[in-house]
Amino acid sequence: MKFRTDHSCHALYCLQYHLILVTKDRRQCMNEAVFLAVKDQIAKVLAMSSARLEEIRYAPDHVHVIFCAPPQACIAKLINSIKTTTSRRVRKEMPELIAEYFQDSMFWSRSYMIYTSGEAGEEAVRQYIHSQGRKEVPAKENRNTKKTDESSG
Repeated sequence: MKFRTDHSCHALYCLQYHLILVTKDRRQCMNEAVFLAVKDQIAKVLAMSSARLEEIRYAPDHVHVIFCAPPQACIAKLINSIKTTTSRRVRKEMPELIAEYFQDSMFWSRSYMIYTSGEAGEEAVRQYIHSQGRKEVPAKENRNTKKTDESSG
C-alpha cells in the first residue's frame, strides 16, 4: 500500500495507525449490517478529528482499522470516541443483536490494540538512521564531576 503524506501549516506528516477492536467477550456478533454501521460511524468520528479512514475489515468478533491522523490528535481520546459512538449506534439501531449476544450494553471489550505503521518498516528506518552521519558518541562527562575527581587526588 502506498501512503500519502498530509500537511498542516508547519508540518508534513504521515502518521498511520492500525487499530484492532474486539467485541466484548469475543462474541461473534459482527455481520455485514453491524460492520456497515461501525464503518460509517468510525469514518464520521475520524473526519471530525481531521483524521482519515484508510481501510477497514472485520471478522465475526473484531475489526481492523487503518487510519491516518494529524500530529495533534490524541489517539487515546480518538479511540475512546470511536468505541463509544460505534457502541451507541449499534445499541440504538440493532437492539435485538445486543439482547441476543450481550447481557449488558457493552459492545466492545475494554481493551484494544493500536500500533503505528508507516511507509517504511521499522527495520528500514533503523538501517537508515544507522547509515547517517557519525556513530553514536558517548555523552560528555559532567564538568563538576571532573573537578571533584581532580581535587580528591
